[in-house]
Amino acid sequence: MKRPAMLVPFLLALVLIFAACAREVPVTVVATPTSGPTPTPIVQEVVVTPSPLEVAPIPSTASGPAIPQEKGYLVEEIKDGLYWVTEGVYNTMFLTTGEGVIVVDAPPTIGEKLLRAIEEVTDEPITHVIYSHTHADHIGSASMYPSDAIYIAHEETAAQLSVRANDPNQPYPFGAFLGGSPVPMPTITFDDRFTLEVGNQVLELEYRGPNHKPGNIFIYAPKQKVLMLVDVVFPGWVPFKNLAVTEDVVGFVNAHDEILTFDFNTFIGGHWTRLGTREDVEIQKEYVQDLRVNSAQAFQTVDFFAVAQEVGFENPFLLFDVYLDRVAEECNDLTLAKWLGRLGGADVFTIDHCWVMLESLRID
Repeated sequence: MKRPAMLVPFLLALVLIFAACAREVPVTVVATPTSGPTPTPIVQEVVVTPSPLEVAPIPSTASGPAIPQEKGYLVEEIKDGLYWVTEGVYNTMFLTTGEGVIVVDAPPTIGEKLLRAIEEVTDEPITHVIYSHTHADHIGSASMYPSDAIYIAHEETAAQLSVRANDPNQPYPFGAFLGGSPVPMPTITFDDRFTLEVGNQVLELEYRGPNHKPGNIFIYAPKQKVLMLVDVVFPGWVPFKNLAVTEDVVGFVNAHDEILTFDFNTFIGGHWTRLGTREDVEIQKEYVQDLRVNSAQAFQTVDFFAVAQEVGFENPFLLFDVYLDRVAEECNDLTLAKWLGRLGGADVFTIDHCWVMLESLRID
């Protein structure tokens, strides 16, 4: 499927702008309109000035191994033919089985570097692909895998992918804004549990209800005691913005207890350059529980009618915006008093997490 003509220049512009943020520099963006009998290029110069934002130092516990710059990725064996791969922002895993490779997900930011990582350690072909969930930032490059591979996903993931693939009103191709593309449909789906046995390897796939997204599965390697669950726990860091854009806050919170029911030593969360441990899960569980407690306390502390006296009742959207922002700020202050300097990004995303949590307390 062809990408919209304006999309590639847009993505290129973002890359150039981010690259320029280290110093003030003019960036010229050129794009060609998609309509008109004689399209005329639009040329616009944007001067990028680095922002003097003050942020807290990143704790040393948030750092992982260095990425070899000559390759652009890191691949390491965790145990017994199970490997993990990262380019610094996303991570995933694959297994050699003696009969072919099982690979989980296909993040576009890693892209074909994942293929090179596999070729670096084995000459076995890719025979099985597992989708953790539907989000394109994790599976959007799956079309690079062999078309005759077996693709496995939860039935909810398969249903969501099918709807999107057959929706005539879909404005952009799947994964287009991330450098991905439409992906192969799952050939095997399951409801609650599925055990994959290939050669000398076993993976146990489980679905325990919605968390980050409906269909997001637990992927467990019992021989290696490695557990993968994507977009819930971020070892060494707070979750990504808005509790990692979770679609089910209650399920997201409960997922931490679900993770801890597994007998694992190593945790793979889908992001950053560090593997996780049980302690990392327990630490983030504590952080998320504090968010819930502090959101509830903030509701009791911030006086709605005092805010109304300042803002008035004429514009209810303005009133609730100011009030809920005050509640989120109170939650943020309470949470940072304990967590600033303990988890990376706490000063950046905690207020967003507070907002999501307080809304969940109000409506869930």
